[in-house]
Amino acid sequence: MINIALPKGRLLHEIIAVFKKAGIVFDGLSREHSSRKLFFECPQLNLRCFLAKPFDVPAYVEKGSADIGICGNDIIIERNADVFELADLHTGECFMAVARKNDFREDKSHPLRAATEYPRITQEYYSQKGRDTEIIMLRGSAELALVSGTADVIVDIVQSGKTLSDNNLSEDTKIFMVSARLICNKSAYYFMNDEIIMLSRRLKNVTYIKV
Repeated sequence: MINIALPKGRLLHEIIAVFKKAGIVFDGLSREHSSRKLFFECPQLNLRCFLAKPFDVPAYVEKGSADIGICGNDIIIERNADVFELADLHTGECFMAVARKNDFREDKSHPLRAATEYPRITQEYYSQKGRDTEIIMLRGSAELALVSGTADVIVDIVQSGKTLSDNNLSEDTKIFMVSARLICNKSAYYFMNDEIIMLSRRLKNVTYIKV
């Protein structure tokens, strides 16, 4: 049986739609999922999945608790996860971006205050630019750090940009595109290669249903 780690939250809705179109249905798991059940099975295909916080999915896969998992490549990069990336599922598409207040004027004589929940990505981005940076680690609404004056810029996921525009903020730079990726434990890839490759192809060959 292949064990799959799926992310809780918004992305789960889109993943369930992809799985359904690929003919994969886990008993008891739906877009309206609200139960406390931990594991869900698809006995016809010998699959079992469990739900985890998105930032935890790579850890479960890397350590072998899950054979494969699905999460955004932002999390894979931030966690520097030692896993194989099998496919871009083209769901949950957005951008990792730098945002600022519309009237912000950068003072390069001082370190740039950057608020983010992606310290690794932020540090690497500004190190490549040769910019001294003070990383402010936040969980939650990064936009508040700009509005409150806590930070000069934020490095975060941007989708429609509506939250930014509603708060007199704007996107400054797109760093890279983010989407859901199918990842695999390295040992599982070799020991369960045929089953995992078949599942990977099954998911890659479907067209994403907009949800």
